[in-house]
Amino acid sequence: MLAAMSGMEREYIRDRTLEGHESARKRGKTIGGAGVTDDDMLFTALRLRDEELSLRDIAVRLVISKGTKKGQHPSPATVLRMLRKHDEQVAAAANA
Repeated sequence: MLAAMSGMEREYIRDRTLEGHESARKRGKTIGGAGVTDDDMLFTALRLRDEELSLRDIAVRLVISKGTKKGQHPSPATVLRMLRKHDEQVAAAANA
């Protein structure tokens, strides 16, 4: 009985959270933290990828230049997302 009630409560919280995110987006608010990547970081990452370095090696060589994480290195996941987004934009432009 308690398991069913806690499952229903979890779903209720999830639905309310999603509604809140949608409401914020409609008002022009962004969800999540500030972006740490910029064009210089992208170009450097592309050059390092062409040299066939791993994502970890690329992340270690990049430095965040703005925000509260200034001076730190981005995570390999951030590098992957940045490169994937670039590749998708290039593919979309080629297909257009």
